[in-house]
Amino acid sequence: MKELTHFIGGRHVAGASGRFTEGWQPMTGEQISRVPLASKAEVRAAVENAKAAQPAWAATNPQRRARVLMKFLQLLERDNDKLAEVLAREHGKTIADAKGDIQRGVEVVEFACGIPHLMKGEFTDGAGPNIDVYSLRQPLGVVAGITPFNFPAMIPMWKFAPAIACGNAFVLKPSERDPSVPLMLAELFLEAGLPPGILNVVNGDKEAVDALLDDPDIQAIGFVGSTAIAEYVYARGCATGKRVQCFGGAKNHLVVMPDADMDQTVDALIGAGYGSAGERCMAVSVAVPVGEKTADELMRRLIPRVESLKIGPSTDSSADYGPLVTAQALERVRGYVDLGVKEGATLAVDGRGFKMQGYEKGFYLGGCLFDHVTPDMRLYKEEIFGPVLSVVRAKTYEDALSLCNDHEYGNGVAIFTRDGDAARDFAARVQVGMIGVNVPIPVPIAYYTFGGWKRSAFGDLNQHGPDSIRFYTRTKTVTARWPSGVKDGASFVIPTMG
Repeated sequence: MKELTHFIGGRHVAGASGRFTEGWQPMTGEQISRVPLASKAEVRAAVENAKAAQPAWAATNPQRRARVLMKFLQLLERDNDKLAEVLAREHGKTIADAKGDIQRGVEVVEFACGIPHLMKGEFTDGAGPNIDVYSLRQPLGVVAGITPFNFPAMIPMWKFAPAIACGNAFVLKPSERDPSVPLMLAELFLEAGLPPGILNVVNGDKEAVDALLDDPDIQAIGFVGSTAIAEYVYARGCATGKRVQCFGGAKNHLVVMPDADMDQTVDALIGAGYGSAGERCMAVSVAVPVGEKTADELMRRLIPRVESLKIGPSTDSSADYGPLVTAQALERVRGYVDLGVKEGATLAVDGRGFKMQGYEKGFYLGGCLFDHVTPDMRLYKEEIFGPVLSVVRAKTYEDALSLCNDHEYGNGVAIFTRDGDAARDFAARVQVGMIGVNVPIPVPIAYYTFGGWKRSAFGDLNQHGPDSIRFYTRTKTVTARWPSGVKDGASFVIPTMG
């Protein structure tokens, strides 16, 4: 059994708190590691290393910083298979899905390589008599990220790549459920030429989170996880004067219009609803067919597709999805299926009895499909984070739109239709941050920003894209006049440029 470490000041550091948690292999249900849980003192050591290293890194010109990111990209490509194998072993997603996780992170690193352009300020020559005005973007200093288990490569890279490119030092607290890939990413960044101390990784639980939130040298913090914890992190971080962005839960709807291409729609729901065992914040968990005829046809097609889903170990290249991340996650999702039955929804496909031959101790759950789900059910209201799709029938387009708008979460949504007017109206009126038109998982490309609305997000700025540069820098504006031999005398009125 492997004992994992922290990564502080460019080297692996054994846990010193005496507290550990177990690391599991979801496909077999076996413990494979012990993960140290950092104390307040260990978090502080990471922050001090970051603080000491950051000024020299900030003074490194943006082009040279970009070259380190470019080398990091080469190393990510070199070790892609190794990273995907480790990610799949710890998380449970298939190798192919693990590679997608890594690739989505790589794309943000590629975006961050444009930092020489992205950090350019503005300049106005002659803004006033012999006066020039210009702005500078400067790094914040030491910043931190708290990232979830479901994307152990992608979301850390979404956080630390733009932050480091801007000249900050970064302290990462990954999920204690699958921390090996974040530790490997830190090693690769060091190999790429990143100075020791610029990227530190501390494993931990609430004690480590609170230490980061309360540390006076942490200038900004980003979080991705459940809404309850997002609210907590946002409130506590803001209370200590930090810049904070937090992304929480989701309940993503896919509206099926009567004119939708039903083959395309069913394919989209199967992939977006059950891929990665539903453990995605952008997973489609609610299908909203408009009209009874549309709903009946959708169910007729969905049932055999869900029944034929292939669940397998992460190493099975033909599997549609693998196990859930932990035994606790499996029991939680099963509990929601039990609850849905009690609430009166129709369980059209029941995956609770699924057992993987040869992997009976693994954390597997077959695909579950509910029909006749209503908005008053907890099954509909709450994020399940598992391979469970709920069908909520809407009488009209306006009813479907209201369902999306009235839900407390506003992360992602999609509409499937051939009608351009309907799609355009939906995109304009739906109260959700990311919208797909005939696209089931509308995760924006790296040079746009990712973020939800309502209780899916807390803070003013989103992840990656231009918002990430704004989040990890502050603007300094300089008004300059050089002596010209003209004596204006003292002025007691507010300056103007007229």
